[in-house]
Amino acid sequence: MKQLLIIEDDRNLSKGLCMALKDPEIQIVPCYDLKSAYEQLLCDMTDLVLLDINLPDGNGLELLQRIKASAKPIPVILLTANDTEIDIVSGLEHGADDYITKPFNLKILRARVNNQLRRIALDKPQSIHIDNYRFDFDQMKFYNASSLIELSKTEQKLLRLLVENKGTTVSRTVLVDRIWSDGSDYVDENALSVTVKRLRDKLDASRYIKTIYGLGYTWVVNQDE
Repeated sequence: MKQLLIIEDDRNLSKGLCMALKDPEIQIVPCYDLKSAYEQLLCDMTDLVLLDINLPDGNGLELLQRIKASAKPIPVILLTANDTEIDIVSGLEHGADDYITKPFNLKILRARVNNQLRRIALDKPQSIHIDNYRFDFDQMKFYNASSLIELSKTEQKLLRLLVENKGTTVSRTVLVDRIWSDGSDYVDENALSVTVKRLRDKLDASRYIKTIYGLGYTWVVNQDE
């Protein structure tokens, strides 16, 4: 599942965008200012940003520059009322992957968002090798050395989140939101702990999957840490 971060201060428009782009394969996170957007990006779970330029606490182009200067730059689509040729050129020169002016056609917006998400999927390796492990998320086959390991859908989601963010602590809140993303109103607080334990046991990965107490979990880069 991909995460789309929508940064738009007009709450009615933001709500409309969330409804228009709703998809079972996309987790949509709305933010209404730069401060909350920075906090969300720190979770390191965002795959694509839909960004307004004129925000109540600053200029979206500043955030765009920071995203593109980061160690893991992510695609950004600017969605703004600034529609002059100079505005568009400036946005693209700042690193925007696409530029859409308001008012806009929803079908075109969806097509451009889906285009960026397809590019992300093509760029992201589907098979991951870590020491004796091979995780093939395309074929849904998971190996420890030559041993094939059967994982549930929930365990597969957890594994992917951990290995794609290895070396980074992923919070319990983020993991619950991304793994149980079916809109369930209630998830037992022990569900994540149980899933982590099962994954550790199946993979024999207690040296890799570490609990960061009070924060969340991480797949350590150095298993001896």
